[in-house]
Amino acid sequence: MNHYEDAVAKAVGHVPAPTLTALADALTDGAALSVPWAGPAADRVAAIITSAAGYPPGLGAAAAYLRGATAGYTQRGGEQHVEIVWGGPTVHDVPTRSMSQTLAELIGRAQTSLLLTTYSARPHPPVITALRHALARDVTVSIVVETLAAAGSAMSGDEPAAAFLELPGIDLWHWPKTQRGTPNAKMHAKIAVADDRELLVGSANLTASGIDQSIEAALLVTGGQAPRRAKQHVDGLIARGQIRRLQ
Repeated sequence: MNHYEDAVAKAVGHVPAPTLTALADALTDGAALSVPWAGPAADRVAAIITSAAGYPPGLGAAAAYLRGATAGYTQRGGEQHVEIVWGGPTVHDVPTRSMSQTLAELIGRAQTSLLLTTYSARPHPPVITALRHALARDVTVSIVVETLAAAGSAMSGDEPAAAFLELPGIDLWHWPKTQRGTPNAKMHAKIAVADDRELLVGSANLTASGIDQSIEAALLVTGGQAPRRAKQHVDGLIARGQIRRLQ
């Protein structure tokens, strides 16, 4: 793989497909250097433009390569793969994925955005380490948690948000009690969404008990519309003020 092909591989999935298509058109016309792009992955676009001039087959082939890579990624993004994930004891003759490993790997694959929601939370070293590495990669990390005040007598001990206080840079959110239609309502969803492409949805809280020790079940959905729609739902609740930043 040469510099140009490596630059394309690093851009696909991080730069919007229409932008890559427009860049391919510009390469065809020989006008790539005039393509403006100030998006969140401007450095990846710049790498394509810089390396395209040195692509041995020429700019026409570079444009075709970029269109093919973009189309392939777009098609793969529309495909959906579902796996079952378990926490707790294993059954050796039944192939499953472990909750702890799956969650850590999902966080580890995130390149742009990561959303987690949980009812309870306690510092769990594999999760904390994976989140710290994600922040170091400049991944935008948002976590929605329950609060003691909103949970009432159903929860005690430290605030769930306290599990993430050693990780500056995380955006913490909650569902205020004033926004709930009934005092019995709980922020009980447990999901993790990485890059709008992977969705882990199940019963486990972000605690050692939930992730490693208890019998918990989840589905890991890769591709398709479900990961993006799950994040859009939470984003919509934030936009409407139902979910608010935790001070």
